[in-house]
Amino acid sequence: MTDMATGMTQWDLADLEALRRAKRRLESPNLTAEISSLLGQPLEVGFKMLPKNFSGRIQAITQTALLRAADVAVKSLQNNSSAPPRDAMHRWLSAGSGAVGGALGLWALSVELPISTTLILRSIADIARSEGHDLEQLSVRLACLEVFALGGRTPQDNAAESGYWLVRASLTKAVSDAAAYIAEKGLVREGAPPLVRLAATVASRLSMDISAQAAAKAIPVVSALTGAGINVLFMNHFQEMARGHFVVKRLEKKYGTAAVQTAYQQLST
Repeated sequence: MTDMATGMTQWDLADLEALRRAKRRLESPNLTAEISSLLGQPLEVGFKMLPKNFSGRIQAITQTALLRAADVAVKSLQNNSSAPPRDAMHRWLSAGSGAVGGALGLWALSVELPISTTLILRSIADIARSEGHDLEQLSVRLACLEVFALGGRTPQDNAAESGYWLVRASLTKAVSDAAAYIAEKGLVREGAPPLVRLAATVASRLSMDISAQAAAKAIPVVSALTGAGINVLFMNHFQEMARGHFVVKRLEKKYGTAAVQTAYQQLST
């Protein structure tokens, strides 16, 4: 055990190291930079090729994909915390989806996005399960959706050391309202207003990354192989976000949210 700077909370050294690794993952470079690196050129060319008002269409497609993916992704998993997450399998499936999208071009996005979103959400839930979280719990399922928002940072978020916590705070009301609605109504349609608001809040951040993906696929030289690579980047990114997020959530159960947040902010990466 070791004392943090608070002088009150006792931490296991292993837990501190796990939190340090989680912070390193959660503060990792954004997807736009990773996609630009894969293509070997900046994405500005692709963004200029996107149709007008495309960002609004992307957000609508993303919101619908999130709503439809949630139950399918989680229900397809067995709630067995002893099994390791099947990261590689999800990456291969995502690569296949991306290869099709890369071959067909930008206009396949509306078909490909719901498939790739379901695959990523399934991998996120798989990681949550492997960290000891119960997928039967509503709070865990909603936390899986939160991960998508963690990947879509604004420049202001990236400049802030506590960007992860700012994003979580911005989702608090939407998550709370959705949880309260489902607790009262039970199983609800995907069009339930609190769920729509939560999906819209998450989609507003995720759509920035989806727009970068669309811009990449708008560039004429992008092939099926490049499309597969872009989807693998997406899968890797959100797997890293999920691993960091659910380590933090696991430690919150042990030490409390305030203590974990304080330790997170004090740790160097």
